[in-house]
Amino acid sequence: MLAWLFDWLVRRRERRLLRQSDARQLIAENEPGAFYEAHRRATRLRMRGDAAGFRHWICVAAEVAKLSPVAEMDVNALKKVVDREYDRPAL
Repeated sequence: MLAWLFDWLVRRRERRLLRQSDARQLIAENEPGAFYEAHRRATRLRMRGDAAGFRHWICVAAEVAKLSPVAEMDVNALKKVVDREYDRPAL
C-alpha cells in the first residue's frame, strides 16, 4: 500500500514539474500570449478527444497565470482564440 502511494506521489510530482516547465517555455517564447497559447493547445487536444492532453494544457494555462504578471488573460479574447481553433480544419 505504501509503495503504491509513493509511486502516485512521484508521478504527481513529475506531472507538476512538466506543467511548470511547459509554462515557463511558453512564457519565454511569448509572455503576453502564453496563456492564450496554452488554451489553444488544450482546445486542439480536446477536439481530438485527448482528455489527458487537454487536462495537461489547461493546467499549463493555470501555471502561466500563476507565474507571469504580464500574460494577458481576457475572457473575450480567450473565447475568440477557442472559436478560431474550432473553425480550423482538423489535422
